[in-house]
Amino acid sequence: MTDDKIFLSPLHDEHKIGLFGEYQDKDKSDLLIVKEVKEIFIFQIVKYKNSDDDLHLLKIDGLALPLAYPNVVSNSEIRILWSGPNTWMVISSNQSVEDKIHSSLKNEDFAITNLSHSRAVIEISGKNSIDVLKKGTSLNLNPTEFMKNNSANSSYSGISFIVDFISDSPLTFRLFCLRSFGGSFYHSITDAALEYGYSGE
Repeated sequence: MTDDKIFLSPLHDEHKIGLFGEYQDKDKSDLLIVKEVKEIFIFQIVKYKNSDDDLHLLKIDGLALPLAYPNVVSNSEIRILWSGPNTWMVISSNQSVEDKIHSSLKNEDFAITNLSHSRAVIEISGKNSIDVLKKGTSLNLNPTEFMKNNSANSSYSGISFIVDFISDSPLTFRLFCLRSFGGSFYHSITDAALEYGYSGE
């Protein structure tokens, strides 16, 4: 008999599959899509104050670190979000991202922390997805201020979260919050999506 550990995703008991809200008589292409993003690797990188590394010269998997709000850089496997002065989040679905980070950054210059199991991650897409966000956050989501490959820290119905603007065709946002607030955050997002109708996938 094996004693395998079973790891449940943060929204295992919350995320529902199916059609919800005002979806009747609407084309499926007009519905929002809400997903839990699973098996994702999230690392926080913080540069130590006493480090004299030149940030302009550093790259992770060929990507230069974004140096100002609200910039995000990405390739087919990795997204790097600026999340504060000398602070970044590196996100990937490929476990090799950890090795790539450690091979690019020196431990004496950077604190590297695995946040993968401490975050709940929701992806919402569709033409009304930005309207769902506007219902709960004071973040300026005007398209001239916040666009594809931008990210920001904000709050949604009082819950701190990070929004990453993944795509503008279709509109797609990835939302991160602390795992312990995952259920409340998920219900806030899906409640706001009911007006438009959404497909839980």
